[in-house]
Amino acid sequence: MYKFLEQTVDGFMTRNVKTVQRSLDLFHLSEMFETDDFNSYPVEDDGQVVGIVTKFDILKCFAFTPSQMLPRYDDLMSRKIGDVMTPEFIYVSPDTRLTRVLQIMVEHRIRSIIVLDSAQKLVGIIAREDVIAALKASAGD
Repeated sequence: MYKFLEQTVDGFMTRNVKTVQRSLDLFHLSEMFETDDFNSYPVEDDGQVVGIVTKFDILKCFAFTPSQMLPRYDDLMSRKIGDVMTPEFIYVSPDTRLTRVLQIMVEHRIRSIIVLDSAQKLVGIIAREDVIAALKASAGD
C-alpha cells in the first residue's frame, strides 16, 4: 500500500480524452454518453477547457420547478451544453499524487477529474476506476 502514496496521476490517467463543444445539443450529448459509457466530458472552446458536462447536468434540466411541473423532453434536450455545463471545475496536474485525487473525489463526490498541464491544456482525465486500479496494483506491496 505504501507504493500508492507515491503514485501520481500521470501513471494512471486516460490520455486521449474525448471533448465536446458548448454548441452541441443535449440530444447528441445523451447519445455520446450512451455510446461511450462516460460520465462526463470536458467542454472545450478554441482549445481551452471551459467547463465540464456530466450526466447529472442533463438530469438537473428535468428537475421540477414551481413554474414548470412537467418539463417538455424535446424542448429541454434541444438546449446546448453551454447552457447546462459546469464552468467552474476541479482539475489536477499530471504530477498530482493519487492520494490527493482520492481525497478530492471523496470530498466532492465526483467521478472524474480533468487533468491540465502547466499551460492549462488538456492532457487527460482521471476517473474513480483509475484510482481503484492504482490501489489494487499497490495492494501487493
